[in-house]
Amino acid sequence: MSIEDLEDKLYEIGLKNIDIIRWNLTTAQLYEEAIRRREGFFAHRGPLVTRTGSFTGRAPNDKFIVDSPGSHDDVWWGSVNHSISEEKFDRLYNKVCVFLEGKDLFVQDLLAGADKHSELPIRIITQMAWHSIFARNLFIRPSNFNRKIGIDEPEFTVVHAPHFHAQPSIDGTNSEAFIIINFARKIVLIGGTQYAGEIKKSIFSVMNYLLPQQGILSMHASANIGENDDVAVFFGLSGTGKTTLSADPGRRLIGDDEHGWGDDGVFNLEGGCYAKVINLSKEKEPLIYETTRCFGTVIENVGIDFRHRQLDLDDDSLTENTRAAYPITHIPGAIYPGKAGHPRNIVMLTADAFGVMPPIAKLTAVQAMYYFLSGYTAKVAGTEAGIIEPQATFSTCFGAPFMTLHPSVYDALLGKKIREHNVDCWLLNTGWSGGPYGIGERMDINHTRAMLNAAISGELDKVSMHEDPVFGVLVPETCPGVSDEVLRPESTWSDKAAYQAKACELARAFRENFRQFEDMVSEKVKNAGPKV
Repeated sequence: MSIEDLEDKLYEIGLKNIDIIRWNLTTAQLYEEAIRRREGFFAHRGPLVTRTGSFTGRAPNDKFIVDSPGSHDDVWWGSVNHSISEEKFDRLYNKVCVFLEGKDLFVQDLLAGADKHSELPIRIITQMAWHSIFARNLFIRPSNFNRKIGIDEPEFTVVHAPHFHAQPSIDGTNSEAFIIINFARKIVLIGGTQYAGEIKKSIFSVMNYLLPQQGILSMHASANIGENDDVAVFFGLSGTGKTTLSADPGRRLIGDDEHGWGDDGVFNLEGGCYAKVINLSKEKEPLIYETTRCFGTVIENVGIDFRHRQLDLDDDSLTENTRAAYPITHIPGAIYPGKAGHPRNIVMLTADAFGVMPPIAKLTAVQAMYYFLSGYTAKVAGTEAGIIEPQATFSTCFGAPFMTLHPSVYDALLGKKIREHNVDCWLLNTGWSGGPYGIGERMDINHTRAMLNAAISGELDKVSMHEDPVFGVLVPETCPGVSDEVLRPESTWSDKAAYQAKACELARAFRENFRQFEDMVSEKVKNAGPKV
C-alpha cells in the first residue's frame, strides 16, 4: 500500500487534510522526530525520557464503550464499563477529526496477539512521536510474523489525540479525558491524556471482548517458561508483581501483562513490556533494570539529572507510577512473538493490604475459580488517577477495569482449562505481613521469589500442608529459603487478637463481594471461599 492509499484509508475514517503522515517509521526515525519536537530527552545509554503531563496513570472513570445494538447484550455494563451513545461518540469523533486537520500524524500498523488464528491487526494513529514508539514497543510488528509492513485493512484503529480536551457538559464525558471503544465502527478514540498506558489497555479491553467469544481465555497475566517447558501464568493487577516475578533469569519470558489461552496453549497479546520502575534496583530486578539503560526504551515520568543525563529511579516527585516501555526482546532469552504450551502452574498475585493472607497457598480448581472471580488485591499508588497509597480492593479476574464481558464468562473458561490440563493453582501474597498497610511491612521480594520457585518447581508438593482456618486454602508447613514463621501470617503479628479480628473482617468482605456472582456459579464454587 502506498502513502496515497493510506491517505485514502484515513480519509474514509474521517481524518482529512492531514499535513504530514509519518507511516511505520522505525524506532530510530521516531527518536529523531521526538527529539526534534522536544517531546523527550536522551538519557545515558539511550532511553527516551518523557513526561505524561497531568495524567500519570490510567483514568478508569473516563473509559466508555459505545452502546450499540451489536454489542449491547454482551458488554458487562456498570461501574467498570460506562456507556455512551452512538450519537455522542459520532459528534465527539468528528470534533477530534476536525482538531487533527492540518497537523502531523504518526501511524503504526501492528498486531495484537501472537496466535495467527486469532491475531488482531491494529492501526495506531498518534499526534506525538513518542507514543508511536510506545506502540511499536508494546505491540507485535507484522514483519516478525512474516507479514508485510502496512496492513491494508486493520480490524481496529486507535486514534489518540492527547492535546484535544473534551467538554464534559457538551460531549457527555466525565472529564477532559476520554477513552472510548466503539465495537460497531472498530475504533478506539482517546483524548485529553498523554498517559501511554491507555493505548495498550484499550486494545486489551478489545481483546477481552473478542477472544472469549472464540473460546479463548483472555488473561490479565504474565507468563514464563522453564527449561522443562513448564509454563507458569501470573494473574495480578498492575504493581502487584506480574512483571517483576515473570522476569526470572532462570526462565524465559513469554510476556509480562496480557495473554490468551487457547486450544494450543498460552500466547502473548503484546510484543513488549510496560514495567513500573520506581525504586528499581539492579540487585533485585536485574533484567528489568537493564532495560532502563537501552536504546528504544521509553521512560515515563522518571527523574533525570539533566546535566549528566543519568536516571534517578528512586525519584517519585512526579508520580510513584514511573514506567519503562520496552520491546520484550530487551529481556535476554524472551520468546518473541510469545507463544508456548499449556500452563502447569497458575499463580494469583494478591497484594493483601490487610496483612492477613498466607504468603503462599495451594488452591483446588473450585477455589481458583472463587479467588479469581473475587480478585482480592490492592490498587497500588499511582497506577490509577487518585490512588496515592495502596487500597484494598476486589478487582474481579484480577483486572476488572479491562473486562468487557461479564466476569463469569472468563471464570467459566478458566475452570474448564484448569480441569482439562490438570493445572496446579497457587495464591501468592505480594502485599503486607505483620499488620495492615501502615503498620506491617511489604513482603520481602526474596521470600516471595523463594516461595514461587518452590511452587512451580514442584518442591512444595513434597511438604506437608495445613488448611488455613479462616480462608480454607492449603498452606505449606515449610519452604526452602523461608522461615516457618513467615509462612504463618498470624505469627508475624505481635497482637494475635488483632490478627484474628482483621482476618475475619477480610473474610466477611469476601463473602459480601461474592454475592454478586452467587447466581452464576455452581454450589461448589460458591462454597470455596473463606470458612468463617
